[in-house]
Formats: sequence, C-alpha cells, structure tokens
Amino acid sequence: MEEIEKNDFNLNISRYISTAVGEAEIDLEATHGDLVEIEKAIATGKQKHNDFLKELGLSPLP
Repeated sequence: MEEIEKNDFNLNISRYISTAVGEAEIDLEATHGDLVEIEKAIATGKQKHNDFLKELGLSPLP
C-alpha cells in the first residue's frame, strides 16, 4: 500500500511490473566463425566456377 500511495494511487500495471522483453544475446565469436566459414565456401565456389569458365574459354570472375 505504501508503494501505491507513493505513486499517487496510480494502479497502472506497467508502473509496478516490467513488461519489456529482453533481446537475445549474440555470440560474436560463433558468428565470426560462421562468417569465416561462409567466406571460405564462397572463395572455393568462385574458384570452381572460374575453372569451368576457363574450360569454356570465358573470362573468369574477378
């Protein structure tokens, strides 16, 4: 009752209970590792693609 009186008898729920939803934490090291692996896969795929282009007599991707 003291807290309600201190808040001028305001019974708004958000004044007493937080309804905010916390954001999920991001594991930066894991995310960085994932991005490194993706970059490697892209480089490998690009090299394969350029090999095929070379066989066909076409210019490779930069």
